[in-house]
Amino acid sequence: MRPIRAWWLALLAQRCPRCHTGPLFNHSTYNLPHLTDMPESCPVCGQHYEPEPGFYWGAMYISFAFAVPIVLLTGAALYWLFGDPDTWVYVLSVSVIMLLLTPPSFRYARAVMLYAFGGIRFDKRYLEKNTAR
Repeated sequence: MRPIRAWWLALLAQRCPRCHTGPLFNHSTYNLPHLTDMPESCPVCGQHYEPEPGFYWGAMYISFAFAVPIVLLTGAALYWLFGDPDTWVYVLSVSVIMLLLTPPSFRYARAVMLYAFGGIRFDKRYLEKNTAR
């Protein structure tokens, strides 16, 4: 696996914040029984993924910040496309879209939490070591 140079691309690819190579999660996003499975540390650089116990509780707030625009955009799209449909259409549409987007939202909230508040910085030495392979 090749390292990713830009931090925001590494975040989108859900890679380790220190080496930008190791995966943050063990399984694919929609493998629901294993949605929350993260390795204890990065298999490439050994960076521990949980800086302190209960660290990812803050990811709930980030997940909420992802959900609000999704709900608002869904409601606005329904209003503009269908001319203010019945309330049940709004509720059903938002519910289905949120159910479909909950797994990636959960994972990206954890990734953003680790990148923003984990105190882990990119280390160029791992980039050079992994590109030399």
